[in-house]
Parts: sequence; C-alpha cells; structure tokens
Amino acid sequence: MQFTQEHEALRKTVRDFVEKEINPHCDEWEKAGAYPIHEIFKKLGNLGLLGIQKPEAFGGMGLDYSYNLVAAEEFGTALCGGVPLSIGVQTDMCTPALARFGSDELKEQFLRPSITGEQVGCIGVSEVGAGSDVAGLKTTAKPDGDDYVINGSKMWITNSPQADFICLLANTSEGKPHKNKSLIMVPMNTPGITVSPHLDKLGMRSSETAQVFFDDVRVPQRFRLGAEGTGFMMQMMQFQEERLWGSANILKALEHCVNSTIEYCRERKTFGQPLIDNQVIHYRMAELQTEIECLRALTYQGCELHIAGKDITKLASMAKLKAGRLGREVTDSCLQYWGGNGYMWENPVSRAYRDVRLVSIGGGADEIMQGIICKLMGILPSKPKS
Repeated sequence: MQFTQEHEALRKTVRDFVEKEINPHCDEWEKAGAYPIHEIFKKLGNLGLLGIQKPEAFGGMGLDYSYNLVAAEEFGTALCGGVPLSIGVQTDMCTPALARFGSDELKEQFLRPSITGEQVGCIGVSEVGAGSDVAGLKTTAKPDGDDYVINGSKMWITNSPQADFICLLANTSEGKPHKNKSLIMVPMNTPGITVSPHLDKLGMRSSETAQVFFDDVRVPQRFRLGAEGTGFMMQMMQFQEERLWGSANILKALEHCVNSTIEYCRERKTFGQPLIDNQVIHYRMAELQTEIECLRALTYQGCELHIAGKDITKLASMAKLKAGRLGREVTDSCLQYWGGNGYMWENPVSRAYRDVRLVSIGGGADEIMQGIICKLMGILPSKPKS
C-alpha cells in the first residue's frame, strides 16, 4: 500500500493525540475501570478523527478506508487497549451500517453527533446465549403500529454505560434466522432501557462494558436501517470493517511489546551479560517482528481490496484470526523474557497480554473465522442427507 503526505499527516495527528490526551492517563483510567469518554470523544471530533471515512454531508471527511486504517494503526500506540477499543466501536462497529444504509433523518440524528463526538454509540449484537452465533440471538423488536416494541438483553456491550445510542440487532419477524433480523437505532435514554454496572473484565479495563436490558422499549419503525429483515446482512458487512480495524489496531501495540522487551533485555543482565545477547531471545524477537509484518501486509491487502469494492470476507477473517493468534503469541513470548517483572500487574507487557486476549473472542471468535475461511475455500464437510 502506498501512503501519501495526507496519510502521513493524519498519522501524525493521531499519534500526537494519543501521546498528549491518552497515554499520560492510561494508568489512572485502567485503575478506575473507565475514562472520560465524552470529553475524549469531543476532542477527537474536533480533529475530525471520528468521521474519517464518513460522508462529508454529515460532517465526515469523506476519505477512503485507507485513511481509517492509518488512524486505527496509530491508535494502537496507546499504552492501553481499552481506549482505542471504545474509539473503534464508535467509528467502525456501530456506525458503518448507519452511514451506508440509514435515512438522512437517522444520519442527522445519530451519525452527525457521533462524528462530532457529541454522542457516544455502542453496538448491540452479542447476547448471553448468542455471541459469535449471531443467527441465534433472541432479542425481539415486534411491530406495533408505527413503532417497534423491544424486549430482551445484550451482553458485553462496550461503551454502553455512557452511550447515547445503540445500533441494535433484533428479530423483527418469525422468519428464518438470517432473514428475520433488522438493525435499529435506539436512543439509550428511551424508557425501558437499563444498563448493568460495568463488568469486571480481564483486560481492556479502561473501557466500560456492561449488559443492557430492554423491557417494552418503544421506538419508531423509521429508526430501522434499510428494509426490514436485512439486518443480518448489514451486520455481516459491519463485521468486515470491524475486523480490519482490529487487525490494524493491534500492529503498533505488538511492536511496542517487542521493542520494550528488547530494551529491557539490553538493560537486564544475567550471568554477566545482557539478556538480549542470548541467541534464543534475539532470534525470537526477529521472528515475532517478521510475523507482525506479515499481519500488516495481510491487513493492508484487505484494505486495498475493500477500497476497490471487492468482497473481503475471507481476507478480513484471515486477518482477524491471525491478529488474535499473533497477539497471544507475541505478548506471551515477550512476557516470558521479563521474568518476574512481567508477572506484575502494572507491567506494560502484562497489560497487553490481558488486553489482546479479547481479539480472539470479540467480533467473532477464532473458530468462527476458521469456519468462514473454510466455507470460502470450499472445504466444509458435507451436510448429511436426511
């Protein structure tokens, strides 16, 4: 992928923002289990960083996805994973379908303030009994006159404790599970919505994640994105950008693990020599950096094809699978070379070790990615004849 001066200028803007507005506060926000999301999002909105690829008519920059990818990669320089994750929820998880399929009225009400940072969004797909199995979700939005009446719950919803709206996937009919779902924009202050206290997570602790309950929540049917029953398809499209974003976002985080481990191993001496002088260590660092570059190439290729309008389902799934697996490999290997110091909670590699574990779960588990890839390779087992 060839980057222009405009790409590099955007890269610097994001990197400067992370260094000034995020990194000095990461330790504090990690301990608190939350960060001032409205304040940070408003600053991001003032810089245009929440609407890089969104339509200019509603306040976005109108740029292609390569600029979004650059921003995702640079947000990975944050010293915690939770804040970039919540930003990615806003830009690449709860608003792509809105920007692509929403009416002008919905874009004005939800997309414009999400771009300016005046409103925080979240995406409502996962449930207690339906995470990666999107077709199996149980939340319903039953038509009642000109409204939908929503009942059910959503689980592991990042940003929800402070969100202003949720892009909700719900069953709007009794039809087949891939054709009975719709995406609906729901203001979080609508009567009947309650949010649990934020969940006590292994990692990504600076982002707030909670369960959201819907009890006879009434919203106008005009808040639906596109035609009724097309929500599953729209969400599958949203997943592709989410998976590319996650793959790009992890690159700089993993490089930071490698580089900080190299620095530590240069300073730490055992048996009279720096740790880095052990061939097993410096060879391993070279191998891990090579793997990171392979993930970068795969992610960039997916981005180029996405911009060209190609179906990137297979490549995005491959990148997502590789990102999750490599995140675990890099952080585990690096933590080992920190020894006892690596086992300390505040150690940067220890934090990354906890944070990146989510990549193999959120947005479709590794096993789901493998299934998608196998299906597109034509190697899934044949279904038994009834």
